[in-house]
Amino acid sequence: MGVIDVLASIADRFPTVTKPAQKPTLYQRLAWTGIILVAYLIMANIPLYGIPEQEQQTQLSLQRIVFASSAGTLMELGIGPIVTAGLILQVLVGAKILKMDLTNPDDRRRFTAAQKSLAVLFAVFEATMYVLGNRYWAGTGITPTTFERVIVIAQLSFAAFLVILMDEMLQKGWGIGSAVSLFILAGVAQSVMWGLLGFAPGVAAYGLIPAVIQDRSMLLLARPNGFPDITGLFATLAIIFLLVYFQAMRVEIPVTSQRLRGIRTRVPLQFMYVTNIPILLVGILVSDLQLLQGIVADFAGVDSRVYQWYSNLVYYVSPPRGIVSAVQDPIRTLTFSVSWTIMAVIFGYLWVEIAGLNPKDQAERLVKSGMEVPGMRRNPKILEGILRRYIYPLTLLSSLIVAAVTIIADIFGAYGTGTGILLAVGIINQYYTMISYERALETYPLLRRLLGEG
Repeated sequence: MGVIDVLASIADRFPTVTKPAQKPTLYQRLAWTGIILVAYLIMANIPLYGIPEQEQQTQLSLQRIVFASSAGTLMELGIGPIVTAGLILQVLVGAKILKMDLTNPDDRRRFTAAQKSLAVLFAVFEATMYVLGNRYWAGTGITPTTFERVIVIAQLSFAAFLVILMDEMLQKGWGIGSAVSLFILAGVAQSVMWGLLGFAPGVAAYGLIPAVIQDRSMLLLARPNGFPDITGLFATLAIIFLLVYFQAMRVEIPVTSQRLRGIRTRVPLQFMYVTNIPILLVGILVSDLQLLQGIVADFAGVDSRVYQWYSNLVYYVSPPRGIVSAVQDPIRTLTFSVSWTIMAVIFGYLWVEIAGLNPKDQAERLVKSGMEVPGMRRNPKILEGILRRYIYPLTLLSSLIVAAVTIIADIFGAYGTGTGILLAVGIINQYYTMISYERALETYPLLRRLLGEG
């Protein structure tokens, strides 16, 4: 019995969400999606029982955006366990270390079950490390009892499991999309609104609008400490429009159909071929490094050489917050820009191979569907050679573009961080496509039958 089978068998013992007996209507699915979103927002504002009162955070961290987490609340772990577990298994399957065919329904079921078990294990591990490292009690002079430690671990683990069930519920047809995407989008939307209207105790004018009301000169100044400013607002709007434009661009390859002689069409490849995946993977990696930084500090101490070395590494690969921060430490800005660009390109090529978006897999799919390039023999190798001239340059170019957009957005202090804005625009586009598709199926029942949807 392999690792996947062991993890899948563990998942069989957990509570699970079953598919609806009859597919809900679009409005019912939207309603369930809204209920899950409200449940997440409530959990993100319920403080953990048994820990000292946490200071309210005004600074937005990459970890909070990518993992949709909220410090000191039931959503402390956010979607981190799900995302990390999924990424590890995807890489192992893509590298052929785990022999699985994700187009096979049985393998796909085992993969999903294994991801669920691994996510639960990650949640329990992270919660335990937080508690054993005195994350919530360090510097307070309070020594927690064994009961308090156990109850905090239980709360974090249970909340993480609820998030897993929420994601399962959406993906099995009760709602639309996934909880991972939904919660990231909600976190980015919150941060953008906080950047505009934020008002916190002790930092009365955190948001741009309250700051301008208090002092109109803020319209002309770049605010220090990563506080939202007018530069960040313009950067946010510019980045959103730029991303929408790029996502609408296509590169079209002319093909004909063997089944329908004389019918010519084009295979559209997205100009942003890797979409937002490279930056998502970079964000997950850096967020995990930031997460481990707290654990290293708890166990090794902030004065230890190990922590000092590790914290410097994390600092120089983490994005600056705003133009003032970027100018004050140009070395950090340079190392952040170079490291993120290199990692984005590496992850872009890696994702193309793992996700079956490489020329070989694309050519096989086109040939199986009866498509061929005009003037060429119906041979996958020939089609693969043609696609190679498009796909790998698009992979490099789109990876560089998403990296550059994210880096520039962070340097200029875009609200919600560059990574958050990039992910949010992609998620909104996905939701628009999914809702339009579902709406078309409900409007035209014949189309549903032709597509085998009902």
